[in-house]
Order: sequence, then C-alpha cells, then structure tokens
Amino acid sequence: MIGLIDGGGYAYGGGRTAGAVSAAGLVVLPTLLLILFRQKYPRWWFEWNRELMRFSARIGVYIALMEDRYPSTDDHQAVHLEFEYPDARNDLNRWLPLVKWLLAIPHYIVLFFLYIAAFFVVIAAWFVILFTGRYPRGMFDFLVGVGRWSNRVIAYAHVLVTDRYPPFRLAP
Repeated sequence: MIGLIDGGGYAYGGGRTAGAVSAAGLVVLPTLLLILFRQKYPRWWFEWNRELMRFSARIGVYIALMEDRYPSTDDHQAVHLEFEYPDARNDLNRWLPLVKWLLAIPHYIVLFFLYIAAFFVVIAAWFVILFTGRYPRGMFDFLVGVGRWSNRVIAYAHVLVTDRYPPFRLAP
C-alpha cells in the first residue's frame, strides 16, 4: 500500500521539490541494476529510498502550508508514508525497471499540469488561511490527491518498489 496518512485518519500530501526529485533520481540507477542483475532489493537500500520519500513528503506538506511544524529529518510528524518491502525475485519483473520511466511519461505530463494548479491552490489557500484561519477542505483534498498521485508514480518509476502501474486519479 502506498499512501500518506496521519494519526487522525486524514491524508496529507504535496508536490515534490526539484531537489528531492533529483536526489531520488540518484538512487534509481543502482536500484535498477540490483533488480536487473541480482534480482535483489537490499533492505537497507529500500529503507533509504523510503526515508528519502518520507522526508520529501514532509517538505512538500510544509511548503503547501498543510503542516505548521518545520519538517524533521527523522520524526514522521503528521505525514506517514508507507509501502511494503518488495521481494524482488517474486514480486518485481526483472526487466520492467528498464522501461518504467518510459511508461510513466503520461503521468509526468499530467502531474506537470497538476503541479501548476497546486501552486495556484497553495497561493489561494494562503490568503484564505490568512483571513479565515482555516484551510479549505476542497483545496486541502486536492493537494492531498496530487501528493498521493506523485508518490505512486515515484514509487513505481523511481524507487521501483512495485510493478503495479499507478492509476490516473487523485483519490487513493
């Protein structure tokens, strides 16, 4: 399961910063090579990738004004990202990581426009929060959906923890 959930049952998400995506890109090639040639996904490598995604999610949530606390490098705070450790030999196709980036291009295109919309939603939400003291539920839910979609695509195409093609939807 791939998702972001806080202790109260609400899901949080946000866009990815360019630096976080670039850092995640640095771990794609070694992961791809390990799956391709050794049919292994070392636990420590998986945990590194998962923690990097968790930290990126905390940064995105903070930037989207969905959390007031500064993102911690080790505490999970209100953002919890979970996905299962894959058995590379049985759960992952050995050759699929070579083309996952290509298969994810339609998602990148849609996410590009969703990130633009999310940018304007965050600006609008800032003014609404400033005057009302509340984050509008619709805006919040939209940003959660963009974050979830983004995390599903990253888990599929970059972190390579699943072969299940991500759905084209904001909902979980």
